[in-house]
Amino acid sequence: MIVFKSVQWKNFLSTGNVPNKVNLNGHATTLIVGKNGEGKSTILDALCFALFGKPFRNIKKNQLVNSINSKNCVVEVELTISNSHYKIIRGVKPNIFDIFLNGDLVNQDAAVKDYQKVLEQQILKLNYKTFTQVVILGSASFVPFMQLPAGQRREVIEDILDIRVFSTMNNILKEKITETKNEMSELETKLRMITEKAKAQQKIIDSLTDTKQQSIKTIQDKIIANNKIIAEKSETATALISQISDLQKDIQNKEAIIKDIDMCKSNISKFTQKDSTIEESIEFFSNNEVCPSCEQGIDHSHKDSIIQKLNKSKEDHASKTKLLSEALNKLNGQLQIITEINDQITDLNITLSTENNAITMLSKLNKELEQEILDLNENQGDINSEKNTLKAYAEEALKLNGEKMDITKKRNIQDISSILLRDTGIKTQIIKEYLPAMNKLINMYLSAMDFFVKFELDENFNEIIRSRFRDEFTYASFSEGEKMRIDLAILFTWRQIAKMKNSVNTNLLLLDEIFDSSLDVAGTDYFLSVMDKLGENNNIFVISHKGDVLLDKFQNNIRFEKTNDFSKIVENS
Repeated sequence: MIVFKSVQWKNFLSTGNVPNKVNLNGHATTLIVGKNGEGKSTILDALCFALFGKPFRNIKKNQLVNSINSKNCVVEVELTISNSHYKIIRGVKPNIFDIFLNGDLVNQDAAVKDYQKVLEQQILKLNYKTFTQVVILGSASFVPFMQLPAGQRREVIEDILDIRVFSTMNNILKEKITETKNEMSELETKLRMITEKAKAQQKIIDSLTDTKQQSIKTIQDKIIANNKIIAEKSETATALISQISDLQKDIQNKEAIIKDIDMCKSNISKFTQKDSTIEESIEFFSNNEVCPSCEQGIDHSHKDSIIQKLNKSKEDHASKTKLLSEALNKLNGQLQIITEINDQITDLNITLSTENNAITMLSKLNKELEQEILDLNENQGDINSEKNTLKAYAEEALKLNGEKMDITKKRNIQDISSILLRDTGIKTQIIKEYLPAMNKLINMYLSAMDFFVKFELDENFNEIIRSRFRDEFTYASFSEGEKMRIDLAILFTWRQIAKMKNSVNTNLLLLDEIFDSSLDVAGTDYFLSVMDKLGENNNIFVISHKGDVLLDKFQNNIRFEKTNDFSKIVENS
């Protein structure tokens, strides 16, 4: 279990040279309050920056440094895993990235990228995406699980179930399969060559019992036959090279297609976000008769005009999203064809290598045969010596056959392993085992928040939602408050599953302004009751503007204020 102890930052965003420090495991529940812009949410950015090198909110790295002091931006996080104590220090101007284990600096020989990989894969055993799904629920850059693409949903669940190792193993296995295939090709070439040598050697022995001229003729015939095979294989190699060249032309646009796919996905995501904003605007004009800013009535014709324009924008977005989706499907199809062509090129290269090896070996054999003709002209040779050579060839062939059997066994094991390590193999079976528990927990938390629907995730992590009053519908059809209940239920479920698996189990839960917008009074009360039941070893921080309403509901309260343009903690009780 990861136990976060503290986070401290200075010259970070609106914080000055005097550091702000928050104890992360002192109280079960802590309320963080303060006015807008006074630094309440900075704790989220500080944690994410220290652990993953980027803030939680969409802030550029050079903007993290306090604009007044302009240097010595440093964030420190202390945590324990099992009996090991870690301190992670990351800073800007100057750039700092240090990891201490029980007071000693962890080896920094690796590049910064690899050092980050050590932190994520070997120490924390979770990445930014999983951290923000299990530890943080915020109103800024947080993307709820239900709004993630299917691939990213799978990554989060694989991290929570601690089965990403199978993906890593599968990537390693693919490399091993290619190596094994090349080994087998090379070994088969050697076997063919040693067989040819043995046959030629036997003929040499036979020739020694016949006349010298007959022996020479036999060897010459073999050279002619070899030259014919060399010519055929050279022709085959030339054809293979041409075929490979033609196929490579067909995949030149791979990077452009990948870029277009990313662009399509990005544009679809943008339209989805714009539609969410439009929905909020439609809801506002549909449900409000008075402008909250000027407190004057809103003319109905003006409202209708605005709503009509908003709906037209939605229709335009839907049309464009449809075109983008069609383009995305087409691009994915093209990318699949390119992948298949790459596989063909790999197979053709292996075949080409085999043909070239055969040509080389046959050419070498011809030179040996020509030398043998010269030797025969000079001396009949010793038949016993030739028999010993043949015996050596036979022993070498037996050895190569033994190696071939070993490689065949290894390849069979790799084939079986490949089936098991695919997304449809072991991982799917593990996910199937946990899906009922996941769905049960999600529905339990939804019921605890007075939201009575039947929510299920299938094996592809698509949602199936039913209620007693409506047929099957989706996450997108709910109100923002209902979506927030679903997001909270899923967040609590991931934490519970992680605790069961002891994979990304952690004491820390940060909730940023979830009470201030989407949750109504009833939803807030239900959430607080669920929060009280999360059990021991949980340290929950809630960032909110509703300090006057929530203060007495938390064990600890932290208040941020800004003095002389610097944010600081002025109350911590």
